[in-house]
Formats: sequence, structure tokens, C-alpha cells
Amino acid sequence: MAVGGGVGGIQSALDLAEAGFKVYLVEKQPAIGGRMAQLDKTFPTNDCSMCTLSPRLVECGRHPNITVLTCAEIKGLRGEPGNFEVRLRLRARYVKLDKCIGCGDCATVCPIEVKDQFNAGMSLRKAIYRPYAQAFPGAYVIDMDKCPECVKCQEACPSDAINPFMWDEEKIIRVGALILSTGYELIEAGTREEWGYGLYPNVITGIQFERLLSASGPHGGSILRPSDGKEPRKIAFIQCAGSRDLAHGQEYCSSVCCMYATKQAMLAKEHLPDLDVALFCMDIRVFGKDYERYYQRARDRYGVRYVRCMISAVQELQRSKNLRIRYRLPDGGFREEDFDLVVLSVGMRPSPDVYDLTKVTGIQLNNYGFCDTWELYPTLTSRPGIFTAGALNGPRDIPEVVVEAGAAAGEIARLLHPARGSLASVKTYPPERDVDRQEPRIGVFVCHCGTNIGSVVDVPGLVRYARELHGVVYTEEFMFACSQDSINRIVECIREYNLNRVVVASCTPRTHAPLFQSGLREAGLNPYLYEQVNIREHVAWVHQHVPEEATVKAKDLVRMAVAKVRLLKPVTTVSLQIVPQALVVGGGAAGMTAALTVADQGFRVFLVEQEPYLGGNLRHLFHTLDGSDAQAFLRLMVDRVSYHPLIEVLTGSSILAVEGYAGNYRTRIRVGDEERELHHGVVILASGAEESHPREYLYGAHSAVMTQTELEQKLDLGKLHGIDTVVMIQCVGSRNDERPYCSRLCCSHAVKNALRIKRLNPRVNIFILYRDMMTYGLREQYYRRAREQGVVFIRYRPDKKPAVRAEGNKVAVTVIDPVLNEELTIRADILGLSAAIVPRRDNQKLSRLFKTPLNPDGFFAEAHMKLRPVDSASDGVYLCGLAHAPKMLSESLAQAGAAGMRAATMLSKQRLESVGTSSVVDPALCSGCGLCAAVCPYEAITIDPERGTAQVQEVVCRGCGTCAATCPSGACRQNGFEDEQLLAMVEEALSNQ
Repeated sequence: MAVGGGVGGIQSALDLAEAGFKVYLVEKQPAIGGRMAQLDKTFPTNDCSMCTLSPRLVECGRHPNITVLTCAEIKGLRGEPGNFEVRLRLRARYVKLDKCIGCGDCATVCPIEVKDQFNAGMSLRKAIYRPYAQAFPGAYVIDMDKCPECVKCQEACPSDAINPFMWDEEKIIRVGALILSTGYELIEAGTREEWGYGLYPNVITGIQFERLLSASGPHGGSILRPSDGKEPRKIAFIQCAGSRDLAHGQEYCSSVCCMYATKQAMLAKEHLPDLDVALFCMDIRVFGKDYERYYQRARDRYGVRYVRCMISAVQELQRSKNLRIRYRLPDGGFREEDFDLVVLSVGMRPSPDVYDLTKVTGIQLNNYGFCDTWELYPTLTSRPGIFTAGALNGPRDIPEVVVEAGAAAGEIARLLHPARGSLASVKTYPPERDVDRQEPRIGVFVCHCGTNIGSVVDVPGLVRYARELHGVVYTEEFMFACSQDSINRIVECIREYNLNRVVVASCTPRTHAPLFQSGLREAGLNPYLYEQVNIREHVAWVHQHVPEEATVKAKDLVRMAVAKVRLLKPVTTVSLQIVPQALVVGGGAAGMTAALTVADQGFRVFLVEQEPYLGGNLRHLFHTLDGSDAQAFLRLMVDRVSYHPLIEVLTGSSILAVEGYAGNYRTRIRVGDEERELHHGVVILASGAEESHPREYLYGAHSAVMTQTELEQKLDLGKLHGIDTVVMIQCVGSRNDERPYCSRLCCSHAVKNALRIKRLNPRVNIFILYRDMMTYGLREQYYRRAREQGVVFIRYRPDKKPAVRAEGNKVAVTVIDPVLNEELTIRADILGLSAAIVPRRDNQKLSRLFKTPLNPDGFFAEAHMKLRPVDSASDGVYLCGLAHAPKMLSESLAQAGAAGMRAATMLSKQRLESVGTSSVVDPALCSGCGLCAAVCPYEAITIDPERGTAQVQEVVCRGCGTCAATCPSGACRQNGFEDEQLLAMVEEALSNQ
């Protein structure tokens, strides 16, 4: 049972359901989706949040192994791992889920309006309402506390779905384990009265501004001031509103606020190019993958002003309702500035419901009210059989939530793997209609995508235009084509109008095509009798300032798609048996965790490590920030891996060559003087990273200068007696032109070493020279503890870095004190450098062998930044640990568990299906020249030595079309992209319609 229907609960439910387990997804609200459903875009890619989330909602709703229970709360729990009995209370919805058709007639006649919480109170909704446009379930719900019981909605309902006399119900469900992923609520912005929230109408919170930006928000994506409905010219963002503030909120950092404020500032500038934006912050915490580049883009390209100071008060100007902020300048002076709108970047706190949940489940909470987990076991709770993920553990960003959800799912799969498949169902589809000899009957469906498309393209006009095209018998427009209701409507239209071809004009087929193709299968159509036109990225986003020309281009693209779809033919796919074994590359903490996650589910694992021993970077780590014994953990992990009957450890080995494809790899390795070939179905890359060797600050030239890892080793060995002063310099080799990324763990590492030194000798003077302290989340408590114990933190500017010179056995460190604005020289016995975490040199080789791309920094690139953080772009290859990006040990362990779960899920499927757009070779035309095999990036084509012609391994082929474009004799063709289909599109593109 997954408790919590946000992105974490959805991810764990899908992971387990795909692996063959029955899952109950329990959500207190009337719809799943959680906080991510409220977001307009997600950083650092600025992808539409709902566009990425909506397919997951539909997938959850349609999955045969997932039962979604909304308006549900846990009221009782008893039992033990493998055999829990859960008592649920299902609150009355007053609308029958099986009868509501989502038409909205009820809301139209409802006379009561109340504040809409989905829009953060910035708009009104009716007493009977749907939580949001793409909600699943899509049925309406009655807020009975506001309902006058006038029964107008009941009279208006065409499907007799409304029953105002429904009662709450109780339900007993037996499950083997639970995942708690109940999310968070926002810190109350009104705790700082001096900022004027609740008093001044133009002071709003971050989530309110997010809804203003959203196409489905209160003003359809227009940024308007609450006081007068005018567009603002100047906006101020105030960071840490309720976070890092013992006096008025919580002492921890909420982790996401700097980035979401940066995102909102950039999006606001895109909406209003002449807007002046200032962001007031103590630190700018951009510690995630690609976050530093995102921050630099906001600062340098968009002109967002970052002002490092704390704002004590906001004053409203009575006549204009503008807001005056007084703040301190770097030179010690003060400045007053007026703004049209002030946005408070409020942080996260545990939901009040978590206390009731802990009473029922018996799990322990920490001092802040989050679940009490361990650094080395990030998803385990104090009660066996109950696991936790996401913001219930502390402030989290979306990819961290997804990773922890996958890791928790992996723990459950390890626990319950003997029962895999015992309660699972297989989705069945109706027989496929034979439409080969039928005249094309085409349906065209056009999406507004809120205002992403609809604010630029004339969607109603496009629908009318498509209706007149040859072969089109039905057209319709949707506000969100990817919602559950829209998919159901497309299925209904296919059946009702006997459609045998479908065109959807919406966003990218990369993420959404499988969703619509699944709808075709449900309607009895071959899923490849389908064409998707990307009028969001290819039209609306790139031509947003010329809507008339954009609409003309959209018509051209739809006309071309209709011409192509008229000629499409049904495509059949093939499947291949998956080799039920895994290869894990890298024997560090992440690699060992991933190996155990897979092996404990009953699959054999080859663990390949190039060093002669296991452990990786964990061998150089002695204690974690929370004081856990890292070396004891290492010994435990090595023993578990070494003695596991399904794990073969191959130390001192190197990978020579890789052949094959997802489900069926053959990897040749060298172990000592011997060569072996390993046969496996999936790969997990956990090859790690390493601490760089600095080329500055006298590193390597003076014995007093060392990296943080070397300093920790000396501390553990007791070799730092008789020292008086220690200086640490942060961002050595990171966040610069050579490496424009934060190494994430360095600030916490420095604080950990500083606290250790203070424990050993409180009289030692410690100075930490930093740019921004990245002690995010609950790690903030250690930063505060260090300051309380006398550690001095001095900020330096990147254009005025510290200078170091040797003075005998000591070093003199000179830095400009930002308070005094004068040079300060510190003579130190030890200079600790927080050196950059850099990718391993063999990443290039592994990238080439496993066809897995690297990001610009040399780390392995994930398939999707937010929702697929452990999948690579290549099917069957998964990523975890430092090989993916710099991260803390607990984060590496969680990601390894998630990667192991994803790998085991593929292995559990037993067979892998090919893509329908694979290449086909006509042997009668093939000359055997081999050009197609030479250019194929997936090595899917070989030359048959007996026949002398090319052969395509359909399961390997990804349908890129390179071979078809290269073949000089026309023997290679690609399903769904045949010459006559493409020529028909070209003819339409050149026509004068």
C-alpha cells in the first residue's frame, strides 16, 4: 500500500505494479497528483509540470495492478511485515465515481462560490467541483461544509451521479508492506507579520505566484497584481520565508526555494520582458544537477538581480499599494526600493496529519516532525515493513522524491518477492480491428495545453480547418488532451464514429505518444495508425510573438499529418526473452546497494569493480554528518555482497566490449589474466566519481594544505595534535568556468570536519571561507551548530578569491572580510580545501560501450531530470550514485535502491517488445554494401554472411531512420515512415492551401 498520492506515491505504486505486485494507492484528497499538479513549470528544464505528470496520472488510473482510493485515510493498522491489516476510512464524495462523466453541468448551476485551494485562494470554485482540470479521478466532489443542499446540482446531472446522502465507509485491506509518502504543507507565511502577508494584498506566496504563472491559473497565465489587476513592473522575491529562522519558523532549509524562486523570476521575465526582478537571499543554494547553470542563466541572460541580505520589513505605500523594502548594501550602506509585487518564498513543513499517521503506524518522528530515518538507511522507518519516501523524510525536490519512492519500492519488492505475480492482473485489449481495406476515417484531436498552445495558436480555427481535410470525419478540441477524461473521450469517439486513423495535435510524442497509442489499443485499433503533431514546441513556443503565422504553421503541420496518416498501415511488433541477470558496474556503496536490491529479488547479479577491493569512495569516509559509523557500514555491505548466493563479485576487472541490447547483453570483461563473457539483461552504472586534486592554494606544495577527504583521514588517525587554527576554503574547482556545477557534498563535509575538530579540541580556531553554504534540508542544523561552537564563516566573492602563501610550517590565508570590507589574514596550521567532485575518466568509455550519453560535465545523463532520474536514454541501462552526479552518501544509497528496483522490474517482465517503427530490409533490393550497419547508432543491423544481405534485430532497433536515409538501393525502409508517406507530407507542405 502506497499512502500519499503525490509524485512519490505514484512512482512507488507504478514501480511495484510494473514488477508484478498488487498496489493500493491511498490519497486523502479527492484526486491524486499532489503538489506537482499545482506547478506551472519545473526547473532546471522549464518543462510544463502537468505535461510530464499527466501521463503518470493516467497510467496509474489505467494500470490493472493499481487500485486508487481517494478521500481515504488510514485509521488503524496491525500485523507484521508480510501480513498487515489496514483499516481505511473512505470519506463520502457525494458523487458516484462510476457514473460521473465530468461534464461540469453540476458546477455550472451551483450557487455557492468558495476560495479555490488549488489556486492557493486566488480564485473561486463552486461547492461541487473537480480539484483541477486534469485530475484523476476526474469525477466531481461536493464540499458538504459549504453546500446549501439546494439539490440544483442533482437536478442538472445528466448521468444521475450525485447522491447527497452518501455516508463515510470503512474498508479493511490486507497488505504485505506500506510506503508512506504523504508529502508536506507550506509554512504559514503570516508568521512574519513585518512582511505584510495577509495585510498587504500585493504580498503573496511562492505557490500563489506559481498559480499566476500557470495556464490553468486564476488569470490564465497572466501575471496581475491582486490589488488592482495590473501587470507589475518590479517584483521582489524574499527567500527563507519561514525557513532557516528559529524565531519565526523552522531552523532547517527547505531545499527548493532558491531554485523555484529563480524559476519563477525567469518565467516572469518571459511573460513580461521589461520586468525588473530582485531576489533577496542569504545564500543561493543551487546544489543540484545543472542548477548552477540555471542560476547563471537567470542572472546573466535574464538579468535577475540577486541581493544577499535579510529583509526585516516590508512597508505598503497607501496610495499606489506598492511595497517598499529597505535593505543593506555590501558597502554597509542602506537602500530603499519600491516594488509592485512581493513574493515570499515559503518553505516546507510536515503535514499536521503526519502526527495522526504516526499514532496509527507507530513510526518515530524527528524533532522537526519529519520521519526519523538514518543516513545509511534512507527509506527505513522505526517499524519493520513500513517504508518512507519524499518530503515526509524532510524537504525534498521532485527527483529526490522519485528516487526515494523507487528505493522504498525496492525494499518492499525485496521483502515480498516470493509473492510477486500472485495477485497481479494482466491488462487485456479487445481484438484488433482489420482496417486494411477500409477507406481512411480520420479523427483529429487538438489540445489547448492550457495556454501553452491556446494562447498562441487559434485552436478552434485549427479544429475547423482540420474538419475540411480529405478523409477527416471527426474533430474535437481539448483543454488538456492528456487528461484521463480526454483519453476516454478519444476512445469513445473512435468507437462512435468508426475511426480507423487518429491525429493528435498537442505536445511532444516523446513523452505522450504511448498514452494516446494505449487509447487506440483500448478502442481496438492498431496503435501505429496514429500520428502526433507537436504544435507546442514546434509552433506555440517558438512563435509565441506571431500568433497568426503560428496558426498558419499549425495548419500546415496538421494537413501534412493527415496526408501521412491516410497511408499508414498496421504494424506488428516482436518480443524477445529477457536474460534474467544483471550487470552492476562499480563496487562502491551505490553499486553494492543496487546489486543487493536486484539479487534479493531472486535475480543473479554480476558485480564488476576495477579495483582489487570493494568499497569505492566509502573506504575514505569514516563518519557521516549524523555521526553514523561509515566503516562499520562498509564492512557489513561487503560481507552481505560477498556471501550473497546470487551475486558474483568480480574485482580487479575491466570491461572490454559490449554487444547486444536491452534484455540481452553480452559483455566481455578481463579479470586478472583471463577473459570472460557475461550474459545479462540489464546494466546498472555505478562507477562513481572522485575528489579532484586542486591546482591552486599550494595544494601538493605544502604539507599543511589538504583536501577535506585527506583531512578526515588524518582526524580519524589522530594525526592533528597541537594545532591552533584551521582554515577551510569552499568551491575549490567547482562553480567556475571549468566546472560550472556545485559539488553538493563539500559544504556538509567541511561542517562535519569542523564539528569533529571542535569535539576533539574546542579551543581550535576554525574559519570556513565560502561563497554560499549548501547545507540544504535538515543539514542546516549542523551549520547552525558549527556557528554556535565558534566556527567562523566568511563569505568571499568569486572575483576576489582567497590568497594563500607559505609561512614556514603554516600558511597565511588572506580574504576580504565582507563586514569590515577589509583584508583579513589568517595564519593556519591546516588549510582544508573542499575540492570538486569530478567524473571518472572511464565514463567516456562506458558511455560509448553502453550507448549512454554524458552531460556537459561528464556525468551520465538521465532520461528525464524530474521523473526518470535513474533511467538512462538507453533502455535497460540505469544510473546511480556519483556516476550520475555529485551527491551525499544517503542520496547515493537511495538512488542505488531505485536503480536496482527499475532493473529488477525489467527482469521480472520476462519478455521485451520491439518498437513498432523499426527498420525493415527488403533482401531482393539489398546489395550487402553494409552502409546501413556502419551508420546504425544502436548496432541493430548485421550482414548475414550466407545471404550477403542486411538483417535487422527488431528488438534492438529504436526506429531512428538513419539506415533508411543512408541505403543507396532503397532496401531499408522504416515502418511508419515509408517513402510514400513522407512524400505525401512533402506535397502538402508545398501546396498552397
